[in-house]
Parts: sequence; structure tokens; C-alpha cells
Amino acid sequence: MTPITEVEGRRLALSNLEKVLYPATGFTKGEVLHYYASVADVLLPHLRDRPLSFLRYPDGPDGQVFFAKNVPPGTPDWVTTAEVPRSEGPARMVLVQDLATLVWAANLVTEFHTPQWVIQDPGQADRLVFDLDPGAPATVVECSEVALWLRERLAADGIEAYVKTSGAKGLHLLAAVRGASSGRVTEYAKELAVEAEGALAGLVVSRMTRSLRAGKVFVDWSQNAARKTTATPYTLRAREEPTVSAPVTWEEVAEVTEFRGPGRLVLGAGDVVGRVHEYGDLLAPLLDADRAAPVPVPAP
Repeated sequence: MTPITEVEGRRLALSNLEKVLYPATGFTKGEVLHYYASVADVLLPHLRDRPLSFLRYPDGPDGQVFFAKNVPPGTPDWVTTAEVPRSEGPARMVLVQDLATLVWAANLVTEFHTPQWVIQDPGQADRLVFDLDPGAPATVVECSEVALWLRERLAADGIEAYVKTSGAKGLHLLAAVRGASSGRVTEYAKELAVEAEGALAGLVVSRMTRSLRAGKVFVDWSQNAARKTTATPYTLRAREEPTVSAPVTWEEVAEVTEFRGPGRLVLGAGDVVGRVHEYGDLLAPLLDADRAAPVPVPAP
């Protein structure tokens, strides 16, 4: 019998709670749901008002993994949805606005991916993101070096950057911005990626060509485009182990470059729950509109 639970007055059927989703550690679907309930207070503000793209892995990361952007079949009528503009025509997508919706979505076994804008103003960026992706044999150590350079470069333009693990091999830099379209933020991010490639010769590549990435860090600026999404802070990833795209401090990033220890920036579900209890949300400043910085206007 499928267990029924009540979350904030909503009745939810939770399936296959004993199913092992991460065979390397034995982490079950029930533990996935428990993780999301434990971090809901810090996760929900980063999901709220952002159309959700589901990266589903219902049989674990070794099974079928697929993106789903439209409202899934069987979505309860109490789940908030919104029409989202797309180049191929509008689509209806899920908004995770409350704990009940979070638990319902987590029961589908998904990574949470969101755009850098909110539904009230599609295509008007409120965040800037860089995805730092290392090409072997480069690791998160090299990503950390690039992240520190980008932090200083953004600060020179009055933009305060924050950092999280990707939950995979690299790092994500995030900043709160205002007054610019997704298109302009994409242009600005590309300008800085190209600048980093020049300043950190032999370490950075700004072009997407995979053959150029060996031993370098690809500074992916393209996820600022209105149609693109990035792994939401605190989402579990479909990896061999239940790693999380989790906020870290700049001190931790600097320590990685000093001690050359990539394992320092690999955080699992248990680690993150403990860190939330200790630090709260290290990315909370991204939610403060008063801290959002203007994006520099392009040079004439």
C-alpha cells in the first residue's frame, strides 16, 4: 500500500520509499524525501516564483535520466503552475511555492533546475551565474582558482558574488543583479569569461568546444540566457552518491587552492543538513533585492 501523508493540509501519496536510488551508498527514496524536508526552509526561497525544470531519475542515476519542463501528467490541481513564454510557443510549468509542492516534486525523484528570473518578469534577470566546469585532469581545485579571480573581477564592477558546489565536478558563482535583460547579462558574463581566458592563460576556456577543455576550466556564461536553467541551490544531483549543489564559503574555496584538496568541496546530503543548522543559508543575500547590483552597460 502506498503511504499517504499530510503536508500543510495537502494529502500526498509517497511511493517506493525503500527503493535505493544511490546504490553506492544505499541512499533510499525515503531518505531523499527526508533530506528535502530538512532543508526546505533554505531551499524554498530559491525555488519560489521560478518555473521549475525537472531533471528526473526515477530509477537512480544509473537508470533513465531525462528533462521534463511542462507540467507532469497527474499533477495535483493545488500545485501552482504558470504560463511561461518560449520561442516555440508558451508552455505551462510548475512553481514550487510551498512545502507540500516541494515534497510532491521530490517524490517524482528529480533535480531542481531554475532560470535566472522570476515568473513576474520573465527574461529580466535578477541573478547572474557562472558554471565552472573542469576538463580532466583539471578538478575543482582549478575551478576554485578561477572562481576567486571572477569574484574579484565582479567586485570591481560593484557586484558581490557567492559560490556553491555544482554537486558534480565544478562550482557555480551566483550574484544578485538588477536592471538588465537576460540577454544583456549573458553578454556581460561572456565578456568576463573571455577576459578570464586572457588573464588566466592556459587555465580557462570560454568557448563551448569540448576539444578545447582538456586540463582547463570551461567558464560557462550561457546559462544566463532566458531559456536556460541551472541546478537550484540545495538540490540533490543524479550522481553516483547523493551529492548536493550546496553553498560554501569563500574561505573554503581559498583553502582548496592552498591545500589542493578537491574532496573538501564534495558535500553530501548529510553534510548539507548539518551545515544548514550551523550556518543557515549562505546564499540568503541573493534574496535581498537591496543588495542586487546593476549590470554595467556595454561600452559604446
